[in-house]
Amino acid sequence: MKKLLAAVTIATLAASAGVAQAKDWKQIRIGVDASYAPFESKAADGKLVGFDIDLGNEICKRMHAKCVWVENDFDGMIPGLKAKKFDGVLSSMTITPEREKAIAFSKPLFDTPTALVAKKGSGLLPTADSLKGKSVGVEQGTIQETYAKDNWEKAGVKVVPYQNQDQVYQDLISGRLDAALQDKVQADIGFLKQPRGAQFQQVGDSIASGSAAMGMRKEDTDLKADVDKAIDGMMKDGTYQKLEKKYFDFDVAPKS
Repeated sequence: MKKLLAAVTIATLAASAGVAQAKDWKQIRIGVDASYAPFESKAADGKLVGFDIDLGNEICKRMHAKCVWVENDFDGMIPGLKAKKFDGVLSSMTITPEREKAIAFSKPLFDTPTALVAKKGSGLLPTADSLKGKSVGVEQGTIQETYAKDNWEKAGVKVVPYQNQDQVYQDLISGRLDAALQDKVQADIGFLKQPRGAQFQQVGDSIASGSAAMGMRKEDTDLKADVDKAIDGMMKDGTYQKLEKKYFDFDVAPKS
């Protein structure tokens, strides 16, 4: 009987501890690098705007939670997430096998390829042979940085990482870079269609990338479940499509 009572007591204490440790997701802190229009950037009044921002606010709304946006350099997103500086990352972060070793991802939110941008008439192409001896700017921690280093650096291409995308474009415009590698949609809408990008163009074909999603800690399985449910809901009731049309005249919805 004493052994039975002891077992019951231990089980009760364990259950109580589980309840005490359960997270109340009434507030969700989301990491974002606001240098990547039209996905995330700052308006003239300092307000965060963009497709990821709208998606995040909609997810929080459906979870009856308050979104608190935390600005952070992109290459510090995963360390910041694991250190509990924020609860999620919603900043055009592509799902990759390497990242999946460290964090969990929500269901895919959008698909966009990668593109190389250079001055009009440069004759450059997104190949190691064409870029040999040239300097290519990338944002630190991105799949574009990984791609450029894995495929071009050994062939004599100088890959130059920056803390944010705005810094990449500043050096591209000034002539300190020969080209920049980034998300195709971001390059098109956030740079090439803006006055500062008037002398530049995408060169060569796009490079296939993957799906972007919200990153979360692996142990926060309840948060992932709620976020996935919110994403399913907005996809099914047309809210995703309405938000998408604010920024794009083409479909970026995930194909898988």
